[in-house]
Amino acid sequence: MIDLHMHSLYSSDGDFSPADLAAKCAAAGISLMSITDHNTVAATEEAITAAKQHGIRYLPGIEIDCMYENSGFHMLGYGIDYRNSDFAAIEHHVRAQDRQAAYLMLEKTQTLGFDVQESDMQALAAGRYWAETWTGEMFAEFLLEHPAYQDHPLLKPYRAGGERSSNPFVNFYWDFYAQGKPCHAPIHYPAMQKIVDIIHQNNGLAVLAHPHMNLKGKAHLLDGIIKTGIDGIEAFSSYHSPEQIQKSLNDAAQNGLFTTFGSDFHGKTKPSIQLAQHGCTWPLADMERQLDKLWEKVI
Repeated sequence: MIDLHMHSLYSSDGDFSPADLAAKCAAAGISLMSITDHNTVAATEEAITAAKQHGIRYLPGIEIDCMYENSGFHMLGYGIDYRNSDFAAIEHHVRAQDRQAAYLMLEKTQTLGFDVQESDMQALAAGRYWAETWTGEMFAEFLLEHPAYQDHPLLKPYRAGGERSSNPFVNFYWDFYAQGKPCHAPIHYPAMQKIVDIIHQNNGLAVLAHPHMNLKGKAHLLDGIIKTGIDGIEAFSSYHSPEQIQKSLNDAAQNGLFTTFGSDFHGKTKPSIQLAQHGCTWPLADMERQLDKLWEKVI
């Protein structure tokens, strides 16, 4: 089995150490893995060592926030020269804006009528790699676990049995903190073309992450995205229906792109998603053939 999209505690919304993820991958029968943390390669050295200890092949990776036509997207970079200062610069660029964005989200969450304070979020973020970052998922965690809000009508859809309860923290983020939502705090991410170019300049391959999540109502943007020079599409994803998977496979085939397989496993942020849960039922040999362009970059 292959899983090329997962997050460690070096992501602002991840739970597990790289060593823990390698152990979980081994238990799940995964033979090729990649940790693709948000805007950082901090997990890579530890992950390479841990994967080797479990006999798992490892592909260095990252998931970078970027913009295309005023819409946010995630670009996966695989096989990159992760020690290059370009990736430290990407992390620094995001960190420089995170604190201001966190306080704006706090103010907007208070405007919804919730009594959440700076000290509450600081306590929740204490010890995290991105301690200055308060994500929508973290606000959801605080509110859903606060005893005073057990019966709050705004939170009802995210509780057990509610229509948004499958992944309550991240669903709350998408509903209230994502682009265009009431608690959104804008961060100025780089243009997609710049990110694709950085990945290529560092000997990596650029893959559009979970396209049917970010292209909802914007399918017309795909042609332009392909023209940025991406190398692949994450066709197999926890978020994609069989019909959407087939659409991405067709798009890739028609444009000479390869396809990848990623669960987007995080831990408690997305509890319904498990490692290797990406919808691909191909035999391992067929999955490996699809990744021919990547094999020379596998450690």
